[in-house]
Amino acid sequence: MEVAVLNEYLERISATVSELLDLDVLPWVGESRDAADQERKRAATIIADRLCGALSDPIVRNAQEARQLAVVEAFLGSRGYSKKAHPPSLPLTDMTPGTFAFRMNVSGTSDHSVNIPIDVVIQPRTLRSDRFPLLVEAKSAGDFTNPNKRRKEEATKIRQLRDAHGAGTQLFLLLCGYFDSGYLGYEAAEGLDWVWEHRIEDLVKAGV
Repeated sequence: MEVAVLNEYLERISATVSELLDLDVLPWVGESRDAADQERKRAATIIADRLCGALSDPIVRNAQEARQLAVVEAFLGSRGYSKKAHPPSLPLTDMTPGTFAFRMNVSGTSDHSVNIPIDVVIQPRTLRSDRFPLLVEAKSAGDFTNPNKRRKEEATKIRQLRDAHGAGTQLFLLLCGYFDSGYLGYEAAEGLDWVWEHRIEDLVKAGV
């Protein structure tokens, strides 16, 4: 590669990286000076902590979800429900009463061109008038920040599901951890309801 072209590309890369730098952590960059040893060590510690969190958070979330699903399975089992996979070729309204399944794809459009992954699908023993099962999303949070960033995801899901399956479609959130009034109010305004994990028996009120 010619030197002039190489320099141009390196300048572009440097400009992109510079936009991403946290100048509160790396103050010497914004001040165009060399870093003091203490500043460098402090910055390295902060960046390492952030990297550790970025790598560990998905692992923790997956473990939390697995634990939540185990709680759901134990609760439904105690009420006489059985875990049974529903054939994807059949409509959900044909799901066997008194059964449930984990991690199912549910159509999110009337033409079935978009599938929405749902953590738990429950067909009550006493069928609803539309025969459509109850849908449950397992949500856990270790702080208040992440849920409020992602609260629109569930709102989008319920809108798509109701457009595809009718206004009576119910999506419940199974919550564990830090969910404040701002998050809950937003979800309630979108027509979503929730059950706290430590009060999972409240699912009975939903017809389970």
